Amino acid sequence: MLGTKDELLGFIENYLRIENERKLLGEDLKMLFEDAKEKFDVKALRAAIRVAKIRAKLGEDEQAELDQMLEVVDGKVI
Repeated sequence: MLGTKDELLGFIENYLRIENERKLLGEDLKMLFEDAKEKFDVKALRAAIRVAKIRAKLGEDEQAELDQMLEVVDGKVI
């Protein structure tokens, strides 16, 4: 099954556009972290981002359970 020449060219143009947007976003993130280095500990900031991503995926009950678990292990794990 082959698409048309126009479909192929359209796909390639869209792919290249999106790839360029990803590159620009990556550069923006790098600059954002460079600015944050002056105000925050970057390692802690990255950990906070990971936690925020996890929380965004959880429901309210799961978030409450996560909070309870974190309280238990806070300072106990090396």
